[in-house]
Amino acid sequence: MNRQDAEKIISEYLKPIFGFALKRCKNAQDAEDLSQDIVLKAFRALLIKDDIGDVGKFIWTIAHNALSNYYRDAAKSVIGVSIDEVAEIISDPDSMLANDDNADTIRRLQSEIAYLSKLQRKIVIAYYFENRKQADIANDLDIPLGTVKWHLFEAKKELKRGMDTMRKTSELKFHPIKFNGYGINGSAGNRNPDEFFRSSLPQNICYCVRNTAKTVNEIADDLGVSPVYVETEVDILEEYGFLVKQNDRYLINFCINELTAELLFMQDDMYKKAAELFANDLFDELTSVGILDDERIFCNHTLPGSTKDAPQRDHNFLLWSLIPYIAAWSGEDLMDKHVTFEEVATIRPDGGHNIFHASIVPDAVVLPKDYVYMNNWCGPMWNELDGRILWQIDSEWSNRGDYKGFFVYADDAKRVLSLYQHEQENLLSKEDYAWLSERGYIKFWGDYDGCFKTAWQIVVLTDKNVQRELLTIGGRIKAKYKEQFDAIKAPYAKAIKESVPAHLQKIKEFELQYVFHSDGYFLLHCIVALLNNGKLKLPTEEQRKALTTLIVQS
Repeated sequence: MNRQDAEKIISEYLKPIFGFALKRCKNAQDAEDLSQDIVLKAFRALLIKDDIGDVGKFIWTIAHNALSNYYRDAAKSVIGVSIDEVAEIISDPDSMLANDDNADTIRRLQSEIAYLSKLQRKIVIAYYFENRKQADIANDLDIPLGTVKWHLFEAKKELKRGMDTMRKTSELKFHPIKFNGYGINGSAGNRNPDEFFRSSLPQNICYCVRNTAKTVNEIADDLGVSPVYVETEVDILEEYGFLVKQNDRYLINFCINELTAELLFMQDDMYKKAAELFANDLFDELTSVGILDDERIFCNHTLPGSTKDAPQRDHNFLLWSLIPYIAAWSGEDLMDKHVTFEEVATIRPDGGHNIFHASIVPDAVVLPKDYVYMNNWCGPMWNELDGRILWQIDSEWSNRGDYKGFFVYADDAKRVLSLYQHEQENLLSKEDYAWLSERGYIKFWGDYDGCFKTAWQIVVLTDKNVQRELLTIGGRIKAKYKEQFDAIKAPYAKAIKESVPAHLQKIKEFELQYVFHSDGYFLLHCIVALLNNGKLKLPTEEQRKALTTLIVQS
């Protein structure tokens, strides 16, 4: 059909199509989306067909095919409707326009069709909605004709059962949850969790099967959505290890922490007490033993008034890196490591090998005024190349421009380490210098003659012995307070383990092993404790990009 004739036909049907959609959608926006989809598909089909006998039936068949992929909640409950009674209605689109009661029945029936298996759904839609012969359906699906007939018979029984049953209403249908935050332990892989949990549907699917394994249809009932949408999301979530399949049921494979006011208060109080003990002792010892001026610790930041002949290191800037680093890495021999990373981590198809976790905080939670929030926090993060590690934290006090946390770090860290080595050998290009400078790693000046004059802005532990000496200081302080740490931790550990279902206990036990070590909350509280008592000062604006960033020997 030529374009002019196709446009004329579409123009005539624009208003009826929108009316058709408006009657069958829960709001005007959905109706606009559906009608646009129908118009686009109809227009394209008209352009490539020249043998259309009944244009009206052709248009409405396309409309119903689009609607069959646009399942929504049933507008009304229809009890005791026979499938045989509506079979002719399904195959006759015009009857839907003529009879509102039939339209309501069809809407309910379409909702129930979504609860069929994939194969039965294909057969039912092809037979009733597309008016296709059973033999053709069997040929297209590459199954025997008898199988098609059997599935149609079974589908009728299943649809009858579904339409005779009131679908249950759950809390999640009207009050869906939302992740307040999430993170990973381990290597990230190539896909950011935002790609999987970009909307509320995958978040609520996972929450729905947090405690009990459920089928796709049971999840759909809980969420009040079509199983078709659940089915698609579940396939992706299972493929990437966020869900595990048990026969025809799905169960969550990561911790969703429901952080009540009581748990949040316990957590905050625990870290405050531990950080007050550890961070103050660490600060006092680091500033008293002279190690902050050790030449094996590279720090290019000096105090105002310093001269080249008499430089005075900016100990405050140096401590912003050393305190969280020592807090994270020291005292490993004191840790309980009865659960290994390999036991609880998931290997994902994108190359990730990690433990994913998310949290939910009720809207009505009221916390103390001095509660320590983890604002813009990411880390500690580290990556290794050629015997060196780039170790870094991003926080509310750093300013890395378009820095986006773990995933940018994972992409860039090895480049930084490689450029660090090349810069020592004067092998950087102008573009390399610019890239490092933009991210706050170096300053450079002068004319480029194969290299620039540079000054690295981050902290570098140039010798493994000084690294060992720093960690020994931290380990000694942790040993001193071990009994107090254990007593402070015990009530929180008990409560947090009780808050997760049994099949996730081992993951939570693994995470709890790192409390007061390389967990971000402990490092954050150490910084906050020292800021609150005035020992640690805020960084200058110039220092913020390079804050809490070290290169160390591995």
